[in-house]
Amino acid sequence: MAQPAVLETELAPYFTTKAPFQFPLNFREGFVKYWPIVSLVLLILALPAILAFLGLGVFFLPVSFIGGVGTGIGYTVGMILSVIGLVLGALALPGLFNRKRSGWVFSYYAELISVLTSILSFSILGTLLALLFLMLLFQVREYYR
Repeated sequence: MAQPAVLETELAPYFTTKAPFQFPLNFREGFVKYWPIVSLVLLILALPAILAFLGLGVFFLPVSFIGGVGTGIGYTVGMILSVIGLVLGALALPGLFNRKRSGWVFSYYAELISVLTSILSFSILGTLLALLFLMLLFQVREYYR
């Protein structure tokens, strides 16, 4: 097997053998088959939204302190992490379509960024969904070589 990604060795047991449940085999195979297409569509849909948020944020930043809007450091960190996640998702696409490990690794890093973003924004539901998706990624890891 290739060199493990950052924290992969430590997290793998918690999302596979020690996980509260295992995704059914046919669900995992369907995920591996259709995830590249779904990922491509989601990336295309997310790009204009992130560009709009970046544009509006920059436009309103000089007057945001008047209304007490928290577009300072929290907004900046959130947007930077979102852009990083978007880039990692785009880098994952060729590997996902070809079922290469590099596609899985980029998806894994994008999901770690998503977990971090959800935690920093105090989104309990977002964190739970990101962790659930991370568990699914670990359970389909063997399909990517």
